[in-house]
Amino acid sequence: MNEAIPDFAAVEAAARRIAPFAASTPILRSSSLDALAGAALVFKCENFQRVGAFKFRGACNAVWSLEENRAQRGVVTHSSGNHGAALALAARTRGIPAHVVVPEGAVAAKLAGIQAYGAILHRCAPTMAAREATAAAVAAETGATLVHPYTEPQVIAGQGTAALELIREAGPFDAVIAPIGGGGLIGGTAVATAELLPSARLFAAEPEGADDALRSLRAGHRVTDLTPDTICDGLRGLIGAINFDLLQRYAVQVLPVSDAEVIAAMRLIWERLKIIVEPSSATVLAAILRHRPAFAGRRIGVVLSGGNVDLDHLPWLA
Repeated sequence: MNEAIPDFAAVEAAARRIAPFAASTPILRSSSLDALAGAALVFKCENFQRVGAFKFRGACNAVWSLEENRAQRGVVTHSSGNHGAALALAARTRGIPAHVVVPEGAVAAKLAGIQAYGAILHRCAPTMAAREATAAAVAAETGATLVHPYTEPQVIAGQGTAALELIREAGPFDAVIAPIGGGGLIGGTAVATAELLPSARLFAAEPEGADDALRSLRAGHRVTDLTPDTICDGLRGLIGAINFDLLQRYAVQVLPVSDAEVIAAMRLIWERLKIIVEPSSATVLAAILRHRPAFAGRRIGVVLSGGNVDLDHLPWLA
């Protein structure tokens, strides 16, 4: 759609644009998790967002930003699940077609969500190159507008509305943390946080098996020769160029976590907050517990990104 890096005005505009459609998600606390972390943790629960993830914010903003003549030709994206479902629902709110390119091996529960919202599915090989090529072909054939899962500025601005709500409702914070995959959520979070809490530190939690953002910051340029291998299926996207710029611009510190730490953190959230979050979402608590000195004694805004767990693959429910 366009390549301009979004600013705080874009986040505020997104908040107004999506207000009729997006949920204002709850904020939760847990004294036992505070004790484990040695910090005051304030959780923004985007697992309660429509489609079960923050992705609806960005997709909705992108869809409703389109001029009418472009909108009527529909939208297309590639997604392992949450963004695809989000774009499908956002398109439905505007009454326009949505095409979603999905890689083989995507989580069944997420594919079911995409289909339930009325999207047209297009299958492809499980590589980023295949996803991008197939989406481009669909766009060329249908005239649909490509809405990238995390590099589209309107998507980034929409994702930033979660942190906007968190800070305005429960701030101030000494630091804010969100998961990182392609970088849409942390990019929008950084824009909102830097404006509202200029002295707060910004952290991103990243799986060790998909640590291209961490490697990119260390190298000073995007590292793209990495094949993600992590339980966190929502964080397997490689950091986008615009997203990497935002990481550098706002001095975001990326914190690595192992899959074992993610699973342990997910269990803690289920037990202590009594809510369901997916592995990608649990990375933030895993990072806080692993890198405890960075957070100890501080008040932390924590973005829980989503709750779309494939229940059929849980051993006690299968």
